[in-house]
This record gives sequence, structure tokens and C-alpha cells, in this order.
Amino acid sequence: MNGGFDVAILAGGQGTRLRQRAGNLPKPMVPLAGRPILDYQLDLCRTHGCRRVLLLVHYGHEAIRSHVGDGSRYGLSVDYAVETTPRGTAGALRDALPRLAPTFMVLYGDTFLDVDLRRMRDAHADRQADATLFVHPNDHPQDSDLVELADTGFVTALHPYPHPEGAEYGNLVNAALYVMRRDGLEALIPQDGKADLARHLFPQMLKAGSRLLAYVSPEYIKDAGTPDRLDRIAADVKAGVPDRLSARGLRSAVFLDRDGTLNKEVEWISRPEQLVLLPGAAEAVQRLNRAGYLSVVVTNQSVIARGDVTMGGLETIHNRLARQLGDAGAYLDRIYVCPHHPDRGFPGEVVELKIKCDCRKPGTAMVDEACRDLQIGRQTSWMVGDTTSDMETGRRAGLRTVLVRTGHAGQDGRFSFRPDYVVPDLGAAVTWILAGHPAMRRRMALVADAALEGRLVVIGGLARTGKSSAAQVLRELLADSGRTAHIFPLDSWLKPVAERAEGTGVGSRYDLEAMLTTVTPLLRLKTRAAVSLPIYDRYRRDRYERRVEMSIDPNDVIVVEGVPALMVDELTKAADVRVHLDMPESERVTRLRTDYRLRGVADAAVDALVASRSKDETAPVADVRSRADFIVDAWTASSADQRATHDRQ
Repeated sequence: MNGGFDVAILAGGQGTRLRQRAGNLPKPMVPLAGRPILDYQLDLCRTHGCRRVLLLVHYGHEAIRSHVGDGSRYGLSVDYAVETTPRGTAGALRDALPRLAPTFMVLYGDTFLDVDLRRMRDAHADRQADATLFVHPNDHPQDSDLVELADTGFVTALHPYPHPEGAEYGNLVNAALYVMRRDGLEALIPQDGKADLARHLFPQMLKAGSRLLAYVSPEYIKDAGTPDRLDRIAADVKAGVPDRLSARGLRSAVFLDRDGTLNKEVEWISRPEQLVLLPGAAEAVQRLNRAGYLSVVVTNQSVIARGDVTMGGLETIHNRLARQLGDAGAYLDRIYVCPHHPDRGFPGEVVELKIKCDCRKPGTAMVDEACRDLQIGRQTSWMVGDTTSDMETGRRAGLRTVLVRTGHAGQDGRFSFRPDYVVPDLGAAVTWILAGHPAMRRRMALVADAALEGRLVVIGGLARTGKSSAAQVLRELLADSGRTAHIFPLDSWLKPVAERAEGTGVGSRYDLEAMLTTVTPLLRLKTRAAVSLPIYDRYRRDRYERRVEMSIDPNDVIVVEGVPALMVDELTKAADVRVHLDMPESERVTRLRTDYRLRGVADAAVDALVASRSKDETAPVADVRSRADFIVDAWTASSADQRATHDRQ
């Protein structure tokens, strides 16, 4: 960019709403973590090659000039355009146009952002746009200026706030960061009076046939114009959220199934009113937003191939989803849809969509596309869904998987699967991803160190204390150190209910002899061996016909986990590492009750079952607790920062 200033920063605001924090300072000088917001913006300009900055100032311009000077201490050339009479954002820009470069950027002085400005400028040039608007979903679309896009990525409509009552627009917000061509702007902005960029100039440009490109990005940009927003930004900066969302590295994402995970399972949703969020789903997405994780929906929508709804109709349904989430302060970063279905021969079907494709789950094309579009790293990302197809998608795509017990609850029966983790609902999944999983990794670190040179690890503890989750975390930690581990849940050898002798102790519920017949030879392997492992279905309280197939090398680690694991003498004597999982009894019983209810057990019967389990398990498990080398506190809420207690003498 030559022949003028690269960046115009609209820095004339008075900051009335921030008066209690900033006194009489102009908005760009309001401190954030000890520095004026304007300092962060000027540093960003230098980082991305914008060397010439024009500050459009009015209120308190003396304070700004005194602090910034000529910009040399920022590595910039800075000058000032002082308004004598406020003209609004567009009016101030029009008056400064003769001093700006043929293509220039516009920043608002009360915005904190961590955006790759160079990349945005390049996108503007590549698409030959007249103006490029940074747009993104946000957590308050109901009071934001929204945009509609064509499939090409260009803006087709602008919806300024306030919106008509009952309107359900998509959540794509004009975030007030622009790249603009100077030519032609002067004729579209009034010479006198006030005018606003979003409310006046951009609608005029659309009307005149200008090309307005939407630059859609998850990078961090927030208005700091109120005390609450300023505090939120300060907390985000302290937590590293802007850095996690930046374009400097790969981002972390949670891929979400839609029906049965986010919203209630309704077969073939074809009307907006059929979409109803599950309890706690919006709050769960909000927590992901605030933690700096991308929330990405990947959904099979064969209703389109069936002819039950058009792509436009599906967009209306997703606009309703965006509104419901937005009302709760949450948003989705992107939605990817597979419209196909492989089977033909149905009335009203769209024949060209009746194909075998790579995007229909468990195909991974939607995940692959999202990873490319949003710079997502698979090793730190997750798939959350309610079907075996979702879990298989995550496995094939290289994501950690979490099965929720809502919707189909894994009962679709399509794939032999063992999800990495199983939780009651999306809220519990997010709690595990954000808090439980990192805490368990810390607690299991010493266990993993001890298991590195071993062959057999045994994990025991009472029901619902998180043994399977601890085993999976151990497998991940060992993989980080180059060891492959295989998990053998004792639930695979649970006897069908009809074969159990009630009241004879927890061990009698398992076919432990069959388990030993499978596991013991693996400890003496000389060559690779194939193992076929049964899968127990908690809902039917019986085994699946399907099995999990494993190929085990003599150097691999075997992890056996289950309630009676430490009671089996043959296991504990052969084990290199023995672990007991602990949890406060009140929390454990709450989890046990939730599990029974999710299995369809009537409330009246839950108390009796819980009492029976306690009588059956508590004393025997307590008796063998002393066999453990490690006692691990598995309760996230009480011990998120604790690690395993090493009890080996």
C-alpha cells in the first residue's frame, strides 16, 4: 500500500459508558491489563506490516497525541485527523479519505483484537472486493448488526440492530474491522452531517452494486465499550483465549453432532419449530466459547436428499438454532452438513443427492473440511455425539471421542465401538473436556511414569468412580511416551442378568475365569496376537453380538479396569502397577443414580438398586484398596489440581 496511510483508527469516542473506570480519558486510552487499548492496536498494526496509521480523533485528542506521539516508539508512522464537529464513523472517514492509501484498513478505537491483518488484506485483494468486513458469530447476536452471505462469501443483506420481533437470522456479526478501496467512497458518504459505516455506507454500497466480501474468522475481536465487556476481555487475555483463537497455530475444536446431542432427537427435522435444544446444551456451548474452543457442528441431513426440506429450509432451521443459542449467550463457529443419502427409490427424493459420499458420517469429509477451513489440530480436538456413527467418525478422523447418553445413547447398533469416554449429556461432556480430562491427566502422570517399563496395569475401585476414564487417560499418556496400551474393561465379562446369583458378592457378577483365559496368555506373548473382546450393553444388561477386535504386540501395555480388578489375585500378583480410584461417596452415588435413570430404571427402584450395590461392593473393594500402588482421587470438583498419591513403599 503506497500513497497514504495504511490504517485509519476511529479514535474519537468519548467513552461515556466507561467513565466510572477511565474518568475523562477518551475510549482508546482506557487501560486493559495496565495498557491503553490503543497500544494493543498499534502493536498489532506493526506486527502485520501496517506501518502508517492515521488516528481519527476528537474527544480528548490531546491525551492521545501526548501518549502516542509520532508513533516511532511503536515502530510506526502515526499522524492525526482532528474532527472539530463529530460526523459519525463514515463522516470522519470521508473527511480523511484524501490522506488514506488506495486500499486501507479501518479499526475502531474501543476494540480489542488479535487478528492476522495481513491475511485479511490478502483475502480482500484476492477476491477483488470493494470492501471486506470481518464477520463472526458472537454471544449476543440479538443486539448486533448481522449479515447474510451468498455461497460465494459475498454479503447479500445487512440487518442492523434492533431486529424485527420474531426474526431469526443467522449468527454472523459485523465485527467492525474492515479493508476498503478508497475509490468511489466519497460519492457514497454525505459531505455534511453524520453518517455511520454499518448503517449508512455499507447499505449504500450494496445498493450501488459494490462487492462486499465477508471475511469469516474465529479470531478474537471484541468491543470493549462497557465495564462488563472490558472485564470479560481482561479475563480472556489472562486465560490466553485470544492466543488460542489466533491464526498463529492450530486451534482446538469440539465437533458436535446435532440431533440427539444439541437438540432433542426428532426423526427427520424439516421445520424450525421441531428443533428444541436439550436442557443445558446452550450453557455447555457457551462454556466452550468462553474457553477458546471452537464449536463445530457436523451433521447428516438426509432430509434434503429425501426431498423433505430444501437447503434454504435447512438454513432457516439453523437460524432458529443460532437464535436459541444466542439467547443463552452461546454460538456455533461453523455448521457442516451432509445432504446425501446412498439409497434410492423413495417418493419425492432429490436424485442427484442420492449418492455414496465421503461426507456422510462415519465418513470424515466434514471434519476434514473444518480442519482446513478453521486451522484445527486433531490431537487436541474432540467428537461428541450420541451414536456409534459419531464415535466411528471421531475415531477415523483422529479425534478423542465422547458418547453422550441422550438421543440414541449409542444404541443405533451400526458399529463395533468403544468411545474414549461416556457421559450423561453435553454439559457433562464439556465439563470433562475442559476440567475433568486435564485434571485426570495430571493425576495419572505418576501412574504413566511407573507403567512405562511395565506390561500389566490393574485399575480398581467402586462403581462410577471413573475407572474407564482413568484407563483411557493412561493410554493417552503412554502413547505420548511411545508406548501402546490396550484397555480390557471387566464389564466385557459381565454375566447377563439371568446368569447372576444375586447376593453372592460383586465378583460373582463377572465371568472372571473367562477374563483370565483371555488376559493371562497376553502377558507371555512372543509374537503379535489378535484378540476379540466382548462389549457389554448397560441398557439391555447383556452383551452385544458385535465385538472389539484388537491386535496386540508383545511390547504393548495391558490395562485391566473394573470394580473387582484388585480382588483378582492372579491379576494383582502379575501386575506391574496397581491403581485404586477414589471419589467422595455422595458424588459417586449421584453418578450411580444418574446412570440407572439413563438406563430407564424407574425412580422408585433406583434407591433399592443403589443400596444393593453398596452392600455388594463397598466392603470387598475397601478390603483390597491396600493392594494399590497408587490412590487416585477421581473427583474433578474437589481435586482438579491433585495428582496421584504414590503409596508404593
